[in-house]
Amino acid sequence: MSAADTDDVAAANAALYEAFETADVDRMSRVWDEVDPDAVVCVHPGWPMLRGRDTVLRSWSAVMAGTDYIQFFLTDVQVTVLGDTAIVTCQENVLTEVSEQGDGNAAVIATNVLVRRPGGWRVQVHHGSPVLGRLVDE
Repeated sequence: MSAADTDDVAAANAALYEAFETADVDRMSRVWDEVDPDAVVCVHPGWPMLRGRDTVLRSWSAVMAGTDYIQFFLTDVQVTVLGDTAIVTCQENVLTEVSEQGDGNAAVIATNVLVRRPGGWRVQVHHGSPVLGRLVDE
């Protein structure tokens, strides 16, 4: 695993969140793998698993259309490159518009799997699980 690979994967991973923050459907489309569209999988927090590139991109369009404001602060980011596959784990600290349902803050644990393609690294799997409670150190 070279430092350049790690940096490239980190940049491709960041592009996923930047596309969401800016609600840029075209940019989001460029982030996801086109070579093997049937292998694309996404689990949004609280959603069932979605399979297939077209289905996943439609879900992102719907999520972005229903989101007035969102900003991510990624922490505990770990990048592992295994040949032409990379795994990124992180905590998504999410700020959204304040609503009647909550204070606009949330934490999600995410795992993203990226694959190396001729045009660079592309997301093939995104899985986000909400953090429902905090562990207390004893």
